[in-house]
Amino acid sequence: MNRKKSRPEVTTATKLISRVIRYMLHYYKIPFFFVIVCILATAITTVIGATFPQTLVDDYITPMLANGSKDFSGLASNLVRLACIMGVGVLTAFTYNRIMVNVSQGTMLHLRDDLFRRMEALPIKYFDTHAHGDIMSVYTNDVDTLRQLLSQSIPQIINSVISMVATLVTMIILNPVLTIISVLTAVVMLLVTANFSRLSGKYYIRQQIDLGAVDGFIEEMLDGQKVVKVFCHEQAAMDDFHKVNEALRNSANKANSYANLLMPVNANIGWISYALVAIVGAILGINELAGVTIGTVVTFVGLNKSFTNPITQVSQQINFVVNAAAGAQRVFDLMDQTPETDDGYVELVNAEEDENGQLREAPERTNIWAWKHPHKAEGTVTYTRQEGGVVFDDVDFGYTDNKIVLHNISLWAKPGQKIAFVGATGAGKTTITNLINRFYDIADGKIRYDGININKIKKADLRRSLGMVLQDTHLFTGTVMENIRYGNLDATDEECIGAARLANADGFIRRLPDGYQTMLTGDGSNLSQGQRQLLAIARAAVADPPALILDEATSSIDTRTEKLVQAGMDALMRGRTTFVIAHRLSTVKNSDCIMVMEQGRIIERGTHDDLIAAKGKYYQLYTGNFAS
Repeated sequence: MNRKKSRPEVTTATKLISRVIRYMLHYYKIPFFFVIVCILATAITTVIGATFPQTLVDDYITPMLANGSKDFSGLASNLVRLACIMGVGVLTAFTYNRIMVNVSQGTMLHLRDDLFRRMEALPIKYFDTHAHGDIMSVYTNDVDTLRQLLSQSIPQIINSVISMVATLVTMIILNPVLTIISVLTAVVMLLVTANFSRLSGKYYIRQQIDLGAVDGFIEEMLDGQKVVKVFCHEQAAMDDFHKVNEALRNSANKANSYANLLMPVNANIGWISYALVAIVGAILGINELAGVTIGTVVTFVGLNKSFTNPITQVSQQINFVVNAAAGAQRVFDLMDQTPETDDGYVELVNAEEDENGQLREAPERTNIWAWKHPHKAEGTVTYTRQEGGVVFDDVDFGYTDNKIVLHNISLWAKPGQKIAFVGATGAGKTTITNLINRFYDIADGKIRYDGININKIKKADLRRSLGMVLQDTHLFTGTVMENIRYGNLDATDEECIGAARLANADGFIRRLPDGYQTMLTGDGSNLSQGQRQLLAIARAAVADPPALILDEATSSIDTRTEKLVQAGMDALMRGRTTFVIAHRLSTVKNSDCIMVMEQGRIIERGTHDDLIAAKGKYYQLYTGNFAS
């Protein structure tokens, strides 16, 4: 039963290693060809060196002992020739190892680039459903297992296989009888290697998964260290870490317990083979049977070690190979994730008006944006000015097919209007904004942007037209200026400074040690939460989008700072369609329309005054008078 269950695992590991090799050959086919040539040359020189004792004994030592000759000229020339051959072997061995360093490191470079490229193409849903620490473990731990595989294990295995083949051919030519003994013990060693590898393989896969869990736990604890200390959960955190760490120790212990036994077991079988060849060879040589001479025996015991040593060396690399297969599985699992699809064909372009007032595409930035809409049936292209009008028409949505979280959402946001969403946590407010920029696609209904179905708009162009300020700000390692410019990479320094002034961030920025050139690290840990939020607002301002999504944009700002930023926010929102999610209802009083949400439905809508007069859910939320 165990053998039947293990065969798919062995097959999977073989396929994974083959895929790693194909990946390497895609970039380094010619260098790897030279590696094979050098390995072949190294193996040939090793075999020549192993067969030299027969020449030494049978052609020089034995005749000298028989006739007392002291002519060493022939032996000297042979030794010089052997030294030259072995020198070539050393040179080729150095060459292929040096090339493999470049090949392995270059392959890792391409692999990490491809992994990052694939990660950037994945939908938001993937990151919402996978621990970030586990994803990071793929880039570090799992990729590193392949470095060992490419730089050492694969060359060593190829070298061992070629050496075994060359040695086997030499042994057959030299003496078939003694060859049979070596082959039989080699078969035993291969069977032992296969079974030990099968047993350790499943635990290496478990080990990599547990390693990812440890990384994920550590990242989570680092992010939540303040919360841990506030609630005095240090001991509980240590206990939880011990559990995941113990799981890693357990899987690693089982994996290595088999792998570490493999080499000494094979080494001892090799010595048994060596002894058998020496004993049988001595018997045959003494009795002058099967054409065996003393030189043959001396050479053959050396060849026997040359034949069994590669199996021992391969067994030493097996734990790296199996570990690499486990790492490769996680690497290619990420590589094979389905990227975010985009069937949109409507583009956002710079536009200008001709003499008749018609829009047309402009080659340079004009501060006028238009939707370029090809109509395939008519063979025409129309241009629609980007204004920011958004319509939800009876939209349903669920994160999974069997659980709908938004029901029959219909709303109309005219260009320049401010639409607010209020309601309890989990009511679906943020979900609505995630649908506008197509982080998720709706299950039913339609969403139109400037009269165009958003499914027809290219996602990159759609998101470029929407400015977002999220509750959880994220600042990148770089200067303050670079973090503001992240909203528009083409923005000038003056435009970035103007955006900072609009967000009322210019004052505190100029008080920083290096002003706008102050370096931010650790997600802006040297700034207060309010200052980080102001930079996020400035980043949205420099993008100058026609539509804004403000998801609790002022939640982390104190009351005094909120008053300072509110004027900037009003200036930022002026003339733009704005969707605001807020728990502080004082920030949405001036909205053109307030949507009150509950359990994924819009239960009330209207202006602040209308909803207060209606004394419904909004009135309760605003006044705190839930008794009514």
